[in-house]
Amino acid sequence: MLPRWRSAERGEGNLGCILWLVALGLVILVAWKAVPVKMRSVELYEHMDELAKFAAARAKSDDLKKSILQKAKQLELPLEREDIEVDLGREKVRMKVEYTVPVEILGFTWDWHFEQEVKRQIFIV
Repeated sequence: MLPRWRSAERGEGNLGCILWLVALGLVILVAWKAVPVKMRSVELYEHMDELAKFAAARAKSDDLKKSILQKAKQLELPLEREDIEVDLGREKVRMKVEYTVPVEILGFTWDWHFEQEVKRQIFIV
């Protein structure tokens, strides 16, 4: 049997637990929506890096733009040809993309802006 002064404290702390569960649920929901977008963005950057490593020495800038655009379409990223910059010099290559992905969470839309740039020396092997 609990003392009389302790019996009033029974059940205390339930609201805090519920608030923590709601906060955890919101964090999981945001991660559920945001992580796939970030993963696709990283995959596009890795593709650009691979192009800079291997294809830049033998390709034209239009071919590089086309390859980046095809990869973006495959990844379902809203990238247009005008958003791609490719500067192909004799010794180095620079590729830059800029795009915004709308992420909808609980009826709100958050525009996540990405600006990715790859600069590399061209080594002819």
